[in-house]
Amino acid sequence: MAVGVNVLEEVIGAVREVAQQVIMPRYLQVDRQIKADGSFFTEADVAAQNALLEKLQKIHPAAAMGEEMTKQEQEAQWIKGQSGLWSIDPIDGTSNFLNGLPYFAISVAFMEEGKSVLGVIYNPVTDEMFYATKGGGAFLNGIALPLKTYIPTLSGAMANVDLKRLDRKFAARVAAFPPFASQRNFGACALEWCYTAAGYFDLYLHGGQKPWDYGAGSLILAEAGGHMCGFEQDDYWAGSPWTRSVIAALDPGLFAQWRDWVRENRKE
Repeated sequence: MAVGVNVLEEVIGAVREVAQQVIMPRYLQVDRQIKADGSFFTEADVAAQNALLEKLQKIHPAAAMGEEMTKQEQEAQWIKGQSGLWSIDPIDGTSNFLNGLPYFAISVAFMEEGKSVLGVIYNPVTDEMFYATKGGGAFLNGIALPLKTYIPTLSGAMANVDLKRLDRKFAARVAAFPPFASQRNFGACALEWCYTAAGYFDLYLHGGQKPWDYGAGSLILAEAGGHMCGFEQDDYWAGSPWTRSVIAALDPGLFAQWRDWVRENRKE
């Protein structure tokens, strides 16, 4: 797909419309249900996914994969979509959505050969619309990212770390002997990528994400000038697409220090 301004604007419009018409009217109004893996989902997740799929197919017909599909459906769409795939998380941060915490988002990526070429992430509570296209830069509501240019030392950095997705021994080391100044985790991968791209977080660490978790956000961070890799490989896109770990930072020097610290301390 040729990702031009018109396509990006159409996707942004579709995402905003689904947020306004499908998601926000259900905010704090739906009951939680539990999937086989123990994670929460709601009627709002399913309704938003269906609405997004319908709108995105009108923008560009292609294979499409959503978080609320079955594992078998997701894997089939991934294989089918090597030449073009919509990757959707209708509500990233469902637990926050259920509990009234204003930190959740719609995430939409278009991927070709397993890599993202368009990404849109929208928090409808704060009206933060993050977006990027391959080679076109990254933006928040029309303002180029990053927003913050101050680069701290590693010991003075703010990190977003999802301790729950790390093995227990390493998570305990990160929590007890962190190389950074302060740590946060708000429970929505898509926004964690975006806040790193904006410069709100200096460092990012996650133990394992699926395509709808990293599809849009990884592109937004890359187009903001950020750097990322996995626990085992320098090429972020190498390895399984279904359990992709994340070591990331905006600044290249800070990224190198963070990557080396993570890899060294995971061995101990």
